Amino acid sequence: MRRLVVCSSLFSFLLISSLTIHAADSGDKCVSCHTKQTPNIVADWKQSHHSEAGVSCDTCHGDAHNSAADVAKAKIPTPDTCAQCHEEQVAQFKKGKHSMAWAAMEAMPTIHYQPMAETEGMKGCGSCHKIGIKSPEQISELAKQGNHYGVASCDACHTRHTFSADEARQPQACETCHMGFDHPQWEMYSSSKHGVRYELKQLKIQGESSAAPTCQTCHMQKGNHEVRAAWGFLAVRLPLPADKIWAADQVTILQALGVLDLDGKPTKLVETVQAADVARLDQASWQAERDKMLNTCKQCHSSEFAGTQLKYGDDMIRNADHLMAQAIRTVAGLYKDGLLVKPPSYAYPFPNLLTFHDAPTSIEQKLFVMFLEHRMRTFQGTFHASPDYSMWYGWSEMQRDLTEINEMAAEIRRTGHAPGTTSVKPVAEGTSH
Repeated sequence: MRRLVVCSSLFSFLLISSLTIHAADSGDKCVSCHTKQTPNIVADWKQSHHSEAGVSCDTCHGDAHNSAADVAKAKIPTPDTCAQCHEEQVAQFKKGKHSMAWAAMEAMPTIHYQPMAETEGMKGCGSCHKIGIKSPEQISELAKQGNHYGVASCDACHTRHTFSADEARQPQACETCHMGFDHPQWEMYSSSKHGVRYELKQLKIQGESSAAPTCQTCHMQKGNHEVRAAWGFLAVRLPLPADKIWAADQVTILQALGVLDLDGKPTKLVETVQAADVARLDQASWQAERDKMLNTCKQCHSSEFAGTQLKYGDDMIRNADHLMAQAIRTVAGLYKDGLLVKPPSYAYPFPNLLTFHDAPTSIEQKLFVMFLEHRMRTFQGTFHASPDYSMWYGWSEMQRDLTEINEMAAEIRRTGHAPGTTSVKPVAEGTSH
């Protein structure tokens, strides 16, 4: 019996050794060729932990590609490839909002009006939303178009081929996607005292032990890859607030997002919102994220201060929603009175905020900018401790948007049609809405 055990152990040792030698040989072949063909890729890999651990090219790309004639046989990694070694992190990622990014983009009503390079080519929306998980069918379709390089997801933050955890922990790792028109979190953070202190820390002006939170400190507590926030991306939630005015305003916004119908009942789009995880749809999930954030804030601040600051953020959402709802109702009134033509794709005579720049008239486009640019900056600037974004790039712009929308609506009622369109319905002199 002992002899059998010894033989079995020896066989396992020889098998593992053989596989290791084979992997090393295969990796050496890749490195030898790609040092000439793509030298910087090899240079990045050589400084990675993958290289130190003996994770060679074929571990992620397979061993079917051996020459210039069979390049197409090289596998492009997906999150499941990474999960072979990083199971916990990938499992967390799959539960979080980043994994839903591709689905969220595909759910937008006019996404397929955009140039293919913007979406499937990953030069616009798709460049950031590529971090979302794609189905095998989607990956196959992208590959047919030659656009199969954005399926790895993990490399959006741990960039190829160093795949550095240290890189992904820096706030700059978030900058490419979390900036600009609709969500300038990078600009908000980097101009806040949080961001300024961390920059000074990177410059070695602040000490290494100085409190200076990064994006990851607040949104990836203890390295958790779920990356969620209590209010979600669009700052809408269910159940509705207890404040009756705020609740009515949120209903109006949810109707303009197509989540509620004209009677305030959930539409089929609720399933898409749930799948894309862009909103908290029950009190428990909202409170769980709020509690996580409070616990993080309390590492540097008192409980009272942290709680107060987050409530200020909630209050800015309430105030922004009141302006937003007024503007939506003004445009909805024009639909109702036949002064604006409802696009055939709209399910209800109500503006659709998710049509973005494809909205057909100037007043509807102004409404979209008010929602996606200025409302976002109002509340996100507050939560990110950026006074300029919250006030001048957010709240002040919303006030001006509402003034312009009211003036444009009054002009449409005076003339009987939107600028650039023919008259839809005669309006009696002195008629007002």
